[in-house]
Amino acid sequence: MKLGLFIPCYVDQLRPEVGLAAVRLLDALGLAFDFPEAQTCCGQPFLTAGERGHAERLARCYVDVFAAYDVVVTPSGSCAAHVRDHLPGLAPGEPARRIAGRTRELCEFLVETGALHGRSGRYPHRVGLHASCHALRGLRHGRPSESREPGEPIDRAPSDAAPASREPARTPFDPARRLLESLAGLELVPLARRDECCGFGGVFAVEEEAVSCRMGLDRLADHEAAGAAVVTSSDVSCLLQLEGLARRRGSPLVFRHVAEILAEAFACPPSAGGALGSR
Repeated sequence: MKLGLFIPCYVDQLRPEVGLAAVRLLDALGLAFDFPEAQTCCGQPFLTAGERGHAERLARCYVDVFAAYDVVVTPSGSCAAHVRDHLPGLAPGEPARRIAGRTRELCEFLVETGALHGRSGRYPHRVGLHASCHALRGLRHGRPSESREPGEPIDRAPSDAAPASREPARTPFDPARRLLESLAGLELVPLARRDECCGFGGVFAVEEEAVSCRMGLDRLADHEAAGAAVVTSSDVSCLLQLEGLARRRGSPLVFRHVAEILAEAFACPPSAGGALGSR
């Protein structure tokens, strides 16, 4: 399997430690991968801002960079959902359709391949899991509350054998939750409204600042009321939104991407020095 690693631009620029955690994890699992340095933004911010021309150019770049790979892994549900949903329309042709279907969010990839099977990790903390909208509703990692019957418990998962998905045989149910629940000492706190949006939404946070902040503060209050010490998500954008609001109000909550928790839980050593390139 020829594996390519895609690091989102906002991870690269704002939270590079998340990208490094993904590298440490893949290295520790003995998975050979390439980090093509010609990669750039997937184009999602431009598409959501109405700049389709820029989004199309970036889509063609993504196809050119990753067309030769069997699987592309990214520590972002948001970028993975954009690629899978929009790449074929932005860069028409069989190569785009093929690579869109081969792009996997990191937790999804780890569960699908069983890469962590038989390994023991430990993370002794109370953790609140924020389900990002793109992972939950775009990648179908879980079942959103709006799709449930009246009175149906929100914590009851649909059958693992038949999750709501475009690809029922391939997409696992809630892979981030599954990986976190496998860690010794980790307690996932029960949230009252666990699948609500954090309020970021790309340009929404800029155009509707007051609404965005109110939504984020509501999410923080839920995690705090549940007794979380750490808040995690498969999307850095959500964590940046929540962490910024938390810092402004002096909250002691700690924010970690799922990749960071897994790398710490499995005591993944620092990656070898030098450029990534092929590993």
